[in-house]
Amino acid sequence: MVRVSRFFQRFVFVLSVVIFSTLGLGFVFGEFGWFGVHAGSSQDGAYKQMSIYADVLKKIQTDYVTEPNIGNVTNGALHGLLEALDADSSYLTPTEYKIYSERPAASAAQVGMTVSKRYGYAVVVNVLPGSPADAEHFKDGDVIESIDGQSTRELSLAVIRLMFEGKPGSKVTLSLIRQGATKADPDKVTLSRGPVAVPQLASQSYEGGSILYLKPGVLTASRVDEIAARIKAAPHTKILLDLRDVTGEDEQQGLRLANLFLKQGAMATLSGQQFPQQSFNADASKCLTDAPVEVIVNRGTYGAPELAAAALMDLKRGELVGERTFGEGSVQKTMGLQNGAALLLTVAKYQTASGKKIQDVAVTPNELIGKPASDEEDEEEAAPAKTAPVKGEQPKTDEFLNKALQLLKAK
Repeated sequence: MVRVSRFFQRFVFVLSVVIFSTLGLGFVFGEFGWFGVHAGSSQDGAYKQMSIYADVLKKIQTDYVTEPNIGNVTNGALHGLLEALDADSSYLTPTEYKIYSERPAASAAQVGMTVSKRYGYAVVVNVLPGSPADAEHFKDGDVIESIDGQSTRELSLAVIRLMFEGKPGSKVTLSLIRQGATKADPDKVTLSRGPVAVPQLASQSYEGGSILYLKPGVLTASRVDEIAARIKAAPHTKILLDLRDVTGEDEQQGLRLANLFLKQGAMATLSGQQFPQQSFNADASKCLTDAPVEVIVNRGTYGAPELAAAALMDLKRGELVGERTFGEGSVQKTMGLQNGAALLLTVAKYQTASGKKIQDVAVTPNELIGKPASDEEDEEEAAPAKTAPVKGEQPKTDEFLNKALQLLKAK
């Protein structure tokens, strides 16, 4: 379990104070009336906060044990400020942004896992079968404390993901706290970056061919096309869709997948403060089957698959079986700054048909198996997810699969 020291909590607070003060200093002066500028009533609360931050900054500069490096402190504060919004929002220094913007569109060498941030640190969301991370037995829920000696608490998610990419054969050393580990010290694990094969669509027949089991592995446009072809070949067969440990970075593919089973209804909406609201309705012409469908999810279900699962559950097309999903469904915008730095800022979030923002609350199955992760403490203490391998023998006991099959048999 990751614990944050009292000193670190104070340090993060100080960083946030500094950046708010720096960015808002001119506004603070206006609030005080030094330049004859006063805020309107709608801004009064923000200006008053700025005055507090300015007061604290002054005390830091005059009374801290040593003279602080304001540049380093400001960069750290900006990282913390963006991360306080959500895991996907990031501040990139000029150097980081240059590397980020010049990186190849598709790196040839990776480690084969999806990562995000929880409780301030990088966490493993899911792992691709056959990848370097899979070979070292990384699991969803594992906490990556540091990468090549740098604490992931001090790194933005965009930079963390960049650090997993590199030349084929190059190595990256991680400090890993494995889910459920009892020892105090993290494991030191070195991964060799290499080509990572995209898993194939896995399929299997149950109940004499009356149930078709499909596991996408990843959710891309081509994978949705493959699933559509399988459904067209057997339009009256019951479908068991296994979205456990499936990642999809293009949320639209999740909506395409859901539409294969839906004739009507609002599947999702997308909106933000300055983002025009969009509604995504099922197109009857794209629906391929009326046969019963069940969906299996877990905490490694990430992004586009979450949208698909939520739409099928909310529109009562099929039950969801398993664990609460990870919680990813947003749109980011890159905003360059004058000093060569940049913001990756979340500007819109997807809402399910029932009105819940996926990034805020994830997707909770109506057939929940295992302990629900209702908050950060529960997530830290919850047992590792139970997953079914897509190759080889099925585990002797797979509660998720057995429950979904039981529901489909009854239809």
